[in-house]
Amino acid sequence: MAIVSRNPATGEILRTFEPLTEEELERRLQLAAETFVSWRETSFATRSQRMLRAAELLEQDKEKIGRLMTLEMGKPIRAAIDEAVKCASACRYYAEHAKQFLADEIVETSAPLSYIRYQPIGPVLAVMPWNYPFWQVVRFAAPALMAGNVGLLKHASNVPQSALALEDLFLRAGFPEGAFQTLLVGAARVDAILDDPRIRAATLTGSEAAGIEVGVSAARRIKKVVLELGGSDPFIVMRSANFDQAVETAVRARVANNGQSCIAAKRFLIEESVAEKFERAFVQRMEALRVGDPQDESIDVGPLVSASAVSDLQEQVEQSVRAGARVLTGGRPLPGKGSFYPPTVLTDIPRFSPAYSEEFFGPVASIFRVRDAADAIRLANDTRFGLGASVWTQDLREREQFIAELEAGMVFVNKMVASDPRVPFGGVKQSGFGRELGSFGIREFTNAKTIWIEK
Repeated sequence: MAIVSRNPATGEILRTFEPLTEEELERRLQLAAETFVSWRETSFATRSQRMLRAAELLEQDKEKIGRLMTLEMGKPIRAAIDEAVKCASACRYYAEHAKQFLADEIVETSAPLSYIRYQPIGPVLAVMPWNYPFWQVVRFAAPALMAGNVGLLKHASNVPQSALALEDLFLRAGFPEGAFQTLLVGAARVDAILDDPRIRAATLTGSEAAGIEVGVSAARRIKKVVLELGGSDPFIVMRSANFDQAVETAVRARVANNGQSCIAAKRFLIEESVAEKFERAFVQRMEALRVGDPQDESIDVGPLVSASAVSDLQEQVEQSVRAGARVLTGGRPLPGKGSFYPPTVLTDIPRFSPAYSEEFFGPVASIFRVRDAADAIRLANDTRFGLGASVWTQDLREREQFIAELEAGMVFVNKMVASDPRVPFGGVKQSGFGRELGSFGIREFTNAKTIWIEK
């Protein structure tokens, strides 16, 4: 079956690609294995030079790259260009810090000399999603390549042009052929690729179901895997918060990337004394957002990635309403061509409805009222997910309580949750395990080798 690149704003097919044949896939796997043997021996200076060139190309071509992302998955053009620039920052960060992160680590023992040496492990398979077509890949590729590994990208099948552009980017930056390759294959072939002994590890960003499948597949072969899965992130606003800033950020945190982000704020937990005021202001701002062609720089929200994404989101909303939730604005797909869904706000949400704790991958916000910090923490933790949490308070005691008790891989205070190359990114519970970014991210795919030397 052909791999199709389709414009979600119009439904138009942009390009189609034939999947790799078994022979073509074998050649790429063998090339990765052979390239690793030489690439792992290159100096950090050589790797850094190549990675800095990749950063330059990302910035140089940011508008072209941005247009490609916008066409393939509907990201607003301003955000798409910003994504290319963010990718450049990650490349620079690892080009500048990889040597430090992977330096031999002296450990005091009874031996005259003992230390830890971090060494690359080999070809790593990256199964990546469509919602951040470049950023999700670069935040894996930059540390992996700087560590001396090589990468094989199985990108989401609806962004094949972005996948091929990434392979071309690293080639143009001077990385050897085989250091980073795109595999145009369907999801059904991932298990067989993981079964190949030349693949040493895997990383996946995607849905809970996809994570389970790849996690089980990797475990069956005793291979390391990092999983970054879904989230139902809470956005908690207490009465001491800077109210206007909290409301403004809440809207951005819900509709960023058209609401299609694992770390988007999805559940808004508002202290009762300011809940009514927050509700009015939030709804007003959501209704003021401009929805339309993502290539138009004036719009705020573009289309969802596909017609099926719209129908899935609508079903979650309808199930929640049937259970007793109330729609304050939106709640119905927009008419006309393209996969558009309006900014939507739900409240009065029953516990056993989708809006209570599930991940809504689109611009739908769920508002809850809470009595105090303890009540907010109880509700925030009442989900199988644990990716990020945003907390808005000026009370130092509340701040420490949230930091200590929220079940999340990341807690941002008076700021929306975001990914940053300098700090680890990942979650707990069903949001996955392992970490990307920071020093943790580059060490995930290394062998922490213990060295013990006696006289």
